[in-house]
Amino acid sequence: MTAHAVPERDPARTVSEREAREVAEAAREQRWHRPSFAKELFLGRFRLDLIHPHPAPDPEDVRRGEAFLARLRHFLTTEVDGARIEREARIPDETVRGLKELGALGMKIDTAYGGLGLSQVYYNKALALVGSVSPAVGALLSAHQSIGVPQPVERFGTQAQKDAFLPRCARTDISAFLLTEPDVGSDPARLATTARPEGDDYVLDGVKLWTTNGVVADLLVVMARVPAGEGHPGGITAFVVEADSEGITVENRNAFMGLRGIENGVTRFHRVRVPAANRIGDEGAGLRIALTTLNTGRLSLPAMCAGAGKWCLKIAREWSASREQWGRPIARHEAVGAKISFIAATTFALEAVLDLASQMADDKRTDIRIEAALAKLYGSEMSCRMADELVQIRGGRGYETAESLAARGERAVPAEQLLRDLRINRIFEGSTEIMHLLIAREAVDAHLAVAGDLVDPRTPLADKGRAAARAGGFYARWLPGLLAGPGQLPRSYREFAGPVDLSGHLRYVERSARRLARCTFYGMSRWQGRMETRQGFLGRIVDIGAELFAMSAACVRAEMMRAAGDHGTAAYRLADAFCHQARIRVAELFGRLWTNTDDLDRRVVSGVLSGACTWLEEGILDPGDDGPWIADATPGPSRKENVRRPFR
Repeated sequence: MTAHAVPERDPARTVSEREAREVAEAAREQRWHRPSFAKELFLGRFRLDLIHPHPAPDPEDVRRGEAFLARLRHFLTTEVDGARIEREARIPDETVRGLKELGALGMKIDTAYGGLGLSQVYYNKALALVGSVSPAVGALLSAHQSIGVPQPVERFGTQAQKDAFLPRCARTDISAFLLTEPDVGSDPARLATTARPEGDDYVLDGVKLWTTNGVVADLLVVMARVPAGEGHPGGITAFVVEADSEGITVENRNAFMGLRGIENGVTRFHRVRVPAANRIGDEGAGLRIALTTLNTGRLSLPAMCAGAGKWCLKIAREWSASREQWGRPIARHEAVGAKISFIAATTFALEAVLDLASQMADDKRTDIRIEAALAKLYGSEMSCRMADELVQIRGGRGYETAESLAARGERAVPAEQLLRDLRINRIFEGSTEIMHLLIAREAVDAHLAVAGDLVDPRTPLADKGRAAARAGGFYARWLPGLLAGPGQLPRSYREFAGPVDLSGHLRYVERSARRLARCTFYGMSRWQGRMETRQGFLGRIVDIGAELFAMSAACVRAEMMRAAGDHGTAAYRLADAFCHQARIRVAELFGRLWTNTDDLDRRVVSGVLSGACTWLEEGILDPGDDGPWIADATPGPSRKENVRRPFR
């Protein structure tokens, strides 16, 4: 390719389902070097010993973490105006400058590189605190540290890269992570951005969409496809790119229903030269690096979800105690009281899940890839439900903006804003639907390891015979263990018979885990290689596992608090309420595994897509325009103004 040639759009990015699956599978972390509570749970083995007694933080981590939280709380109280950020849809430069001076950009970066070196537990506490004042600021800090330059460089970078980039990220430079493209979401096999080797450089061409922090970033982590060639194995590869490099244009600052201060944009690369020294890891290792980074990076979202739950509880309590209808506070009416109970119990459980997963991440004794994914999935779903219930409790005032409430003399409670801000968490860093599939894949990993060849129609007959022998040995040992367990013994888990007896809930978790494993096995036996297409079934399997994990975490946290003399009685009661509520949801999910409308829904969808129901769309006007569903992302020079706006 000549120095001035413009690469054509790669038509090969229309990939088959098999290729897409193989790319995703190759990016997964294949081995389990440490035990996993959630993995064992999906296999029907309730390993309470992996989470109880609740892991304890290092006293020095606590000291440094609490000292930083005190400084951060003062800064947020005196210097950050969340209402202004919402009103102006921008984070002021002085706010970011203050965060830099506080060291908030380097919360997760090692002290050797100028960071604060906070534990995962205290990093998450800080994000929850920040997010309660401004979710947009929380998103800025989270995207910078959880998925931006610091994490992949610290874990996979060379020493030279760490020395060059980590001190900048700790104190001065904002970073962003660029993977998604206009026509590429959760299917990275179709990635179209290229990085072509030229001498000692790579030349980047392509367009990236939804680049959180991309409008203001100083450093970027960019995922691009390196073509295979002599001396280059190729594949999706990660690069650190200077955001002010020649050929980079931020073409648009995107606007959303919530997180109005977020700096999220569209970034075009046209013949951007990146030194080979800025490549993170080997060629082709980009997706593996991204997924490994997300194993703990995903915990930032449930941190802010747990913080949102705390705020929902505070507002629901204060408002429902003061607002009277029919002669008594609305909290005393059962219809409203049930919502408050749900918010309180679920907030306790979300914090229990978050702190348990975070402390396990700090201890590094267990593999938390499933636990972190479950925390993200569960936190994003349940926080949205809590915010919706808060809006309902507030009634018309819940639907009214904080600015409007203040204008007519009432307390400015941004309940509707919270609902809008939280909604993205069900899409960010893996949508709920994708998280279901990701977790389901990990949950059945042990089965595929021994029986994958048996259910794969492409496997030769001779290999199927060997797979059958291997699977027979595994299931001969595994299946009998699903028939009986401690959950059937009345005195099991009696150490949890505190102010309220929680031992029955743990026995329920143990029995349900075995039942869940039996259902998973039956599903595999029934559908075999077509199991992956049964996304409704897999989603319910994962949701049951999420509820059982949350119940376990809530009970363990309650016992930890009782033993420490820290609100033990109240914690036990909240855990008991949550577990009773969760058991109702679990029972419904188990029922829907086999009694559902999945097959009927597929037939309806076929009819809708074929045009058989267009008559149903008559009688309305479409307020949208006739533009393309997906913007053109053909590589080439930008025709738009560069709207990049680094913080001053």
